Amino acid sequence: MKFKDYYETLGVSRDASPEQIKTAYRKLARKYHPDVSKESDAEARFKEVGEAYKVLKDSESRASYDQLGANWKNGQDFQPPPGSSSGFDFRGQGAQAGFGEGMDFSDFFEQMFARQAGATSHGHRHGMHMQGEDQHAKVQIDLEDAYRGAERTISLRMPVADGHGHIAHQERTLSIKIPKGIRAGQTLRLAGQGSAGIGGAKAGDLYLEVNFRPHSRYRVDGRDVYVDLPLAPWEAALGANISVATPEGAVELTIPANSASGRKLRLKGKGIPGKDAGDLYVVLGIALPAAKTDQQKEAYRNLQQAFDFNPRS
Repeated sequence: MKFKDYYETLGVSRDASPEQIKTAYRKLARKYHPDVSKESDAEARFKEVGEAYKVLKDSESRASYDQLGANWKNGQDFQPPPGSSSGFDFRGQGAQAGFGEGMDFSDFFEQMFARQAGATSHGHRHGMHMQGEDQHAKVQIDLEDAYRGAERTISLRMPVADGHGHIAHQERTLSIKIPKGIRAGQTLRLAGQGSAGIGGAKAGDLYLEVNFRPHSRYRVDGRDVYVDLPLAPWEAALGANISVATPEGAVELTIPANSASGRKLRLKGKGIPGKDAGDLYVVLGIALPAAKTDQQKEAYRNLQQAFDFNPRS
């Protein structure tokens, strides 16, 4: 079945007031009324406008409709969310909405707002039960949290529907547990922390996509971690033992003699932990000291004479 964007049908925004919805409906109902309109599709458009107004003019049905979220497009293939059931009866209001008894509604309307058998002519509503919509958000954590695991408090602005079906954003503070070994792009599921359900149905879930904050020292690629290590020319040429900072603490690293800039030294299993732990790559770079004094300049001239070396050859 196809999704019906009732806001688009009436030409109003999702935060339109009840008065704006009524005004838009009356204007379109006059335009497409089969008795006066010369449009070839007037009857079909008149039905669409009336159906949209029936849902959006009522605060309860509008709130239920808004629970489906704003990401659905008009005409998109649609399946009702798990836990949804029909429940609103609109009969007996045909004079106001321009629809009479027995008027055909779309499959979408019938599925989401089906008229219940045995309803009174006064339009009695039977309770609707619909699971709350799942919510999605992104959070940033420190790389060190992925090495050790952590508990963090986060603040999110989440959409909620008020009693009139209007969508507003509410600040929420949540405590989350970050598991050791989590990678960038993975998702944490917080059961029952999404949108509230309708008619006592359970709330949706909150899915948090985890990413790492930019780090001043480390770069991350999957489970592998990279760190740059500047060396003095003599350390690169002669070799050295150097203490290197890692997210798990400092380690002693042996620099092989005659190491070139850009060489990578791998510390196996020292990347992000996991069943298949990543590696930590130490990327060597050579830092040249500035020649500021006559003695330092002379040292460079002696170096030039000692080596038959052309870096561009």
